[in-house]
Amino acid sequence: MSEENLPIKKDSNELAEDRTNLAYERTALANDRTLMAWIRTSTSLISFGFTIYKFFQEFRKAEGPELPHTLLSAREIGMVLILFGFLGLFFALLQYRSDMKRIKASYSLTGFNFTPVLALLMLIFSIMLFLAALMRQ
Repeated sequence: MSEENLPIKKDSNELAEDRTNLAYERTALANDRTLMAWIRTSTSLISFGFTIYKFFQEFRKAEGPELPHTLLSAREIGMVLILFGFLGLFFALLQYRSDMKRIKASYSLTGFNFTPVLALLMLIFSIMLFLAALMRQ
């Protein structure tokens, strides 16, 4: 084996720097995974809330207007679930940005991440669903 093909050995400082960089990248990826988990949870809450709202809206049309009014109707429960999904995603996005600022202060990350873009799109979509449910009596 010639000397050209031998791997270059790194000294302990270079190895420590590589390990530190990988630790920062793993931390940033863990932050992304946490945001994606919140996106999934919020999407579930939003879709379940909208499904309850629409299902009982159709059920009410079939039964007629004589149903007794309860403290929380299906419409209010659906809207609360949509609101919880929105709030969960909103606060998760704030936490994500805060964590990424702290990570970037110590380690400059390269590349663009699409996870917060998806979170923003879901946030906009949840606002539209909530307003649609709110405007329809």
